[in-house]
Amino acid sequence: MIQRVQSIWLFLAAIVLVLMLFLPVLTKENKTVETSIHTVGLYQDVVGKPGPGLLKEQFTPLLITNIVVALLCFVNIFNFRKRTLQKRIAVFSIIAIGAFAFWCSIFAQKLPGGIDGAHFDFGAYLPAVSILFCVLAIVGINKDEKLIRSAERLR
Repeated sequence: MIQRVQSIWLFLAAIVLVLMLFLPVLTKENKTVETSIHTVGLYQDVVGKPGPGLLKEQFTPLLITNIVVALLCFVNIFNFRKRTLQKRIAVFSIIAIGAFAFWCSIFAQKLPGGIDGAHFDFGAYLPAVSILFCVLAIVGINKDEKLIRSAERLR
C-alpha cells in the first residue's frame, strides 16, 4: 500500500531533492558582487541592490540530473508490491544522489576565483538528508519483508 512508512521516506527524499532546485549550494561574496551556485546555474547579484540575481551560466546537465534523481525517488513509491525491486531502486537512488552531490562539488569549482572564501549554504547539505531518507526507506522495506515472511509462516 502507498501509506507504508517507506513511501513517506521516499516522498521526503524526493521533496528534499526538489528543494535543491531553489536553494543555493555555495555562495561567495566580494565587496560589490555576490556569486552563488545553484543546481540550475551560476547567479551573480550586485551587493546592496534589491531584486533577484542575474543568471550568468546555466548548468543544464546538472539540472536534468537533479530532476531525474528526484523523479526516481518519487516513482519508487509506487513499487510497493515489488519490495525487492523497491529496495534495489532505493539503493540505486542512494548511489545516484552520491554521484549527484559529487558532480555538484565539481560544478562548485566553476565559481569565479575558486571556492576559497566561499561558504556552503543549506543546499549543500540536502543530498545527505535525502540519502538518510532513502536509507530509512530501505529499513522500512526490510521491516515489511520480515512482517510478511512471519505472516506466511503462520499459514
